[in-house]
Amino acid sequence: MEKEINSKNFIERIIDQDIEEGRCTKVITRFPPEPNGYLHVGHAKSILLNYGLAEKYNGAFNLRFDDTNPTKENIEFVNSIVKDVEWLGAKYEGDVKFASNYFPQMYENAVKLIKKGKAYVCDLTPDQIREYRGTLKEPGKESPYRNRSIEENLRLFEGMKDGEFEDGSKVLRAKIDMASPNINMRDPILYRVARFEHHNTKNEWCIYPMYDFAHPIEDALEGITHSICTLEFEDHRPLYDWVVIECGFKNKPEEFPKQIEFAKMYVTNVVTGKRYIKRLVEQKVVDGWDDPRLVTIAALRRRGFTPESLKLFMDLCSVSKSNSSVDYAMLEYCIREDLKPKAPRVMGVFDPIELIIDNYPENEVEYLPAQTNVENPELGSHLVPFSKKLWIDRDDFMEVPVKKYFRLFPGNEVRLMNAYFVTCTGFEKDENGNITKVHCTYDPETKNGTGFTARKVKGTIHWVEQNSAIPVVARLYENLVDESKGVYNEDGSMNLNPNSLTVVNGYVEPFIKDYKPGDSFQFVRNGYYCIDVKDSTDEQFVLNRITSLKSSFKLPK
Repeated sequence: MEKEINSKNFIERIIDQDIEEGRCTKVITRFPPEPNGYLHVGHAKSILLNYGLAEKYNGAFNLRFDDTNPTKENIEFVNSIVKDVEWLGAKYEGDVKFASNYFPQMYENAVKLIKKGKAYVCDLTPDQIREYRGTLKEPGKESPYRNRSIEENLRLFEGMKDGEFEDGSKVLRAKIDMASPNINMRDPILYRVARFEHHNTKNEWCIYPMYDFAHPIEDALEGITHSICTLEFEDHRPLYDWVVIECGFKNKPEEFPKQIEFAKMYVTNVVTGKRYIKRLVEQKVVDGWDDPRLVTIAALRRRGFTPESLKLFMDLCSVSKSNSSVDYAMLEYCIREDLKPKAPRVMGVFDPIELIIDNYPENEVEYLPAQTNVENPELGSHLVPFSKKLWIDRDDFMEVPVKKYFRLFPGNEVRLMNAYFVTCTGFEKDENGNITKVHCTYDPETKNGTGFTARKVKGTIHWVEQNSAIPVVARLYENLVDESKGVYNEDGSMNLNPNSLTVVNGYVEPFIKDYKPGDSFQFVRNGYYCIDVKDSTDEQFVLNRITSLKSSFKLPK
């Protein structure tokens, strides 16, 4: 029992204490994204953390959009986020919820604050508000409009709602303390005038609440017990509690809803900022928010990552109060661990040269059994066609071998995987000196599975039979940025890796025809790939390399 308690993260220990002391009977959490872009791998941590806590304590988990800024939001982002959350396996309570559905209640609570003398309409410009706000070392000064009467504030706020004032001409501010050491408490803005069509409420409203006012009210209305957010909101917690207390949802900070902050997850050599991803999309550096070089959840899904691999990744990253960076190699480790026992193993050649077995019968094709996954016998086996003419990888032949090179070279014998021993007898070159064909002979007695032991060979290479081979386009990925060289140039542009995408043409065994877009494979001696869900067709298979077979990452002991 002691070991189990110690293994819990700090959020779980807070929840345990709330339950033990009778403050909480049912844990209710939420994931509250703003629909202003696609979610990335960091959001996956928040989704799985909030859902995992609700699941662990037999509570409830809400998916709610904080859609209070119509200038940047649209339905495309809403739909993509819902898809991401459901793909990760986070089961939310009831229907998808929207902050905009609570706009009437938010307006009523703003009126309540005005009547309590806790909010006022201010005519200062945005620049003046910033100037009056003060600095970390100097207190702010009060707005000349701070002491308007309650009656005047109610009339002006209603006028804001009814469209009597221009955008930006008036705001509703909380009346707290312009000398507070916490700048967030220096009369923050609660509402602004903004005539933009909202994706959900259309043109019903021309005033919109600010996030710091809307979010705590949403949590309170939904009965959220533990409002879990990232560390940058720690300084906003006093304002969060002020809103829910002054609006009458609780009496003191210890009551619910209660905000708890945890550290963001930073992954090396990736781009997660929405404005930077948006720039990459708009400049057509990538082919969309789901380009496999990105780490949006949609991009990871398209590249071939699985929900299980992301869950393992989040478990390894843990939950803490300290910011830290995670090597991207750990993410690759997690997808290998997930796919290793369940991905079919297929032979594919992505830099092909022709291998001709001179003594194999013309026009004969035999079908050789191959285990689908040697680490998982339950996946069974499949048949691989074999004939006189094959494709092999260019790297598997050398005219003049280097030391400890055990693959094909003149006079050397190797095993063709799942097939026969072959001995290289010669090769052909084109007019540019490039090797185009390799000739060999095979030994019929060495057929795989016959128990041949008369001699051994040191090298085994993979291959694909020519006539039945499926031509494919394979996309090989590297990180978009290299942090060791600096993510940004002096002019603010991104220092992008010119080799982030390489496209090659190759051949794979016909076994792949039994699978559909989104399915993943391990191409032996090459890496893990998936069939692209966006560009692959029945006429042209397009493959995305998920990751190579090996990595420098080691799981800590």
